[in-house]
Amino acid sequence: MTTKDIIQNGLKEKRALLREIAALKKERDAVFLVHNYQLEEVQEIADYLGDSLGLAQQAQVNRAQVIVLCGVEFMAETAKLLNPEKTVLLPEKEAGCPMADMITEVELLEFRREYPRAKVVAYVNSTVAVKAHTDICCTSANAAKVVSSFPQDEQIIFVPDKYLGSYVERVTKRKLILWNGFCPTHARLMAEDIRRAKEKYPLAKVVVHPECRPEVLDLADAIRSTGGMLRYIMEVPDKQFIIGTEIGMVTTLRRRYPDREFYSAAPEKLICPNMKMTTLNSVKTALETMANEIIIPERYIPPAREAIQKMLTLGRGESG
Repeated sequence: MTTKDIIQNGLKEKRALLREIAALKKERDAVFLVHNYQLEEVQEIADYLGDSLGLAQQAQVNRAQVIVLCGVEFMAETAKLLNPEKTVLLPEKEAGCPMADMITEVELLEFRREYPRAKVVAYVNSTVAVKAHTDICCTSANAAKVVSSFPQDEQIIFVPDKYLGSYVERVTKRKLILWNGFCPTHARLMAEDIRRAKEKYPLAKVVVHPECRPEVLDLADAIRSTGGMLRYIMEVPDKQFIIGTEIGMVTTLRRRYPDREFYSAAPEKLICPNMKMTTLNSVKTALETMANEIIIPERYIPPAREAIQKMLTLGRGESG
């Protein structure tokens, strides 16, 4: 068999798989909500492609009876909190978030006892159990706005991402009580990686995610959530960009702006293995079997939903 035959057979198999997925999607009355960090093949089937704030907003307004959340567990939990009457599927049950696992319910309760008067802002990249003991949630797109909504003299605990928290301190000029959590993928990006990328692409603007280290943020032309990156690139005249976030975002940007050039700041480092677990086959299997349904313990639902709803109400009219 020639290379051409192998490629053609692969394309035939993919087209057949896509037809099966489309039929199952219609049969189940499903919608595909897909995060920007997903594999390209999964991005291609998205009904909505976006960041965690955008996915939360879409979960709230969609009319489908089944939500297939192509991302990681906390995103699927958020979709379920906002749609308790619907079926929410996570195609890969092992697709968790290491950052979310860096603080437990017990640890947050102990931390709150140390600061009994403090309010808690939890990054949406957290477990539903942590959200249930939170005053309000935030995403990277609206974290500064959420923190700024509290009175200046209010003590604020910010969990679990210390790097996003330090960025919020930078923007709001507020001192936060930070938990020692972080995103392992973004934390792998170092200042020297940015310097090397700038040497290689001297005309490119550097755009990085606020989950990155402070010394990386210092070298950036713009600091944005993934949704914010899309808007930033639309607003500036530049044609070349170095992207400091998970490599899947480069795929999203290249598709959205084919007339621009995008380079990963460190392609060998900026890969989240959990975000890359979901495939077309796992989406098909999830719809066939209706397995990996998100079930949330009843005691967590009212307080966790309230924390998410407060965030969405505060950010009404914004996109992720």
